[in-house]
Amino acid sequence: MISKYKSTTALLIAFGCLSLHSASAKETKLAVKAGEKIAFMGDSITAAGNRKNGYVQLVMQALNQEGLKLTHVPAGKSGHKSNNMLARLDKDVLSKDPNWMLLSCGVNDVWHFTLTLGKRTFEGVTLADYKKNISTIIKKAQAADIKVMILTSTMIGEDPHKETNKRLIPYNDFLREIAKEKKCLIADLSKDMHELVKKMPDEKGKARMFGEPKYSRNIKNKITSDGCHMNKLGNIMMAKGILKAFGLSNKKIAAAEASWLGK
Repeated sequence: MISKYKSTTALLIAFGCLSLHSASAKETKLAVKAGEKIAFMGDSITAAGNRKNGYVQLVMQALNQEGLKLTHVPAGKSGHKSNNMLARLDKDVLSKDPNWMLLSCGVNDVWHFTLTLGKRTFEGVTLADYKKNISTIIKKAQAADIKVMILTSTMIGEDPHKETNKRLIPYNDFLREIAKEKKCLIADLSKDMHELVKKMPDEKGKARMFGEPKYSRNIKNKITSDGCHMNKLGNIMMAKGILKAFGLSNKKIAAAEASWLGK
């Protein structure tokens, strides 16, 4: 009998083959060049991604397998929204003089509430202000001759029908629009995560949701540890999306994924 982990691993690899099949079969030229420095700007998902086997580390490992000798700047801060990232952009990114900035921002802008006497009060960033903040971050980075890759925001809980995921849609739509307008690379991790969660079989159990009541669903989390922060499979999903956006070939992404999964 096939174990649940092997079954899930096989499904992840199958999903990877499907998503990569849509890319050109030709070897794509890498956007990143030897000796460059990559800054990873984001929130706690990015901060966690800089730990061992986190997506930041996986991306750097895969790219440096190409002999590029890249370095990186970790700039993830727990709880940060677009206004916070704009405020620390100079200190945490521009002053480090990177060649690239990967911008992951939106989860906390949508998610932040306070709960007082049973009433939820929004403390995130409105869509209008989010657009201004993100536009300014990109403008300042490009003015400093920093190339930008935008990461669409991953899900807030693995239920696509959850209110916060519905509220996240226009934020991600804006990121896709501005990436095209400003000629930024884009890793559409929101799309990738929705597709992967949908393809993976449900497993009954209790799903913990960060910052919410202890258990929020009767289906176990699949690619997150707590509905927000990535587990091993989630970090692989994010790393693959970024590598694809940088132009690493399908064959090399598949080889990197196999090594991450211990194949």
